[in-house]
Amino acid sequence: MPLEAPVTMAGVAEQREHTLTQRVLSSQAFWVTVALLAMCAIMTALQPQAFASTENFYNITRNFAFIGIMALGMTTVIVTGGIDLSVGSVMGLAAIVAGLVLQDAGPWWLAMGAGLATGFVAGAVNGALIAWLELPPFVVTLGTLSIGRSLAVVLSQNKMIYDFGPDADTIFAIGGGQVLGIANPVWVLLALTAAFSVVLHVTRWGRHLYAIGGNEQAALLTGVPVAGAKIAAYIVSATMAALAAVLIIGWQGSAINALGTGYELRVIASTVIGGANLMGGEGGAYGAFIGAALIEVIRNSLLMAGVDSNWQGTFVGVFIVLAVLLEKLRGRRRA
Repeated sequence: MPLEAPVTMAGVAEQREHTLTQRVLSSQAFWVTVALLAMCAIMTALQPQAFASTENFYNITRNFAFIGIMALGMTTVIVTGGIDLSVGSVMGLAAIVAGLVLQDAGPWWLAMGAGLATGFVAGAVNGALIAWLELPPFVVTLGTLSIGRSLAVVLSQNKMIYDFGPDADTIFAIGGGQVLGIANPVWVLLALTAAFSVVLHVTRWGRHLYAIGGNEQAALLTGVPVAGAKIAAYIVSATMAALAAVLIIGWQGSAINALGTGYELRVIASTVIGGANLMGGEGGAYGAFIGAALIEVIRNSLLMAGVDSNWQGTFVGVFIVLAVLLEKLRGRRRA
């Protein structure tokens, strides 16, 4: 009978390193990062003065920060196997509410609070209808998409809100300011990405979200508070959309009811490209971050290459299909 090889610390360390390497190489977010770096390298070689400029870096990072913040919230929903189509409308509604408070000479902190509260309520409504009444997430959030946009038009009287009162400079500094040459929304995105990474992978709520997305019935039988976890996910998703709205009106200097139109597609695309599975159970904060970054770099590169902006949707759509195809191939390999 052959003797088994003794287990050594070096062997254990080597096995762990090998396993970590396998996990990294099988991660979709890793390959998206590689694609992003490759695209940046190609564009730097082709357009060294324009693409690689400090100004363009500032613009790219600032632009994808808003989508990235919303994508982090969307990740919590998609991990459960749900979807939130209302984030663009929630963004527009929250922006109008915050703008109206500022227009009425309200302090900046009250305006931000009102905007975030709008997102919280919208998310709670979505979550309650989906978790308690067991209505399909697609139908519910499609309905609230329409409701949110309609309310934004009614509240704004279909007008742009740009007179932000005495606290205008403060709100402009928050959304349009910068620290160390990087826009404030980017710092917010980085902080939230780190926070969401911890929450999703360390906290009990995060583990519950993955359990629900993996097998909701099994999660329910093991004592997971499915309804509460789902409601919290939709609240987080809508609140992140509201946060992005408050930041973006500080950058643009105005609030319009059309703000966020079509953003839901870009947000969902960011999460899917970053490795989130629309069937649930997979996804992460870094994937949402890097997916949003890739989409913005694609958009920026196409503009610099002189490609008609109307083709942007086609390229993003192709990346979404490729991302889903890659996920399917990975699933077959695991099986």
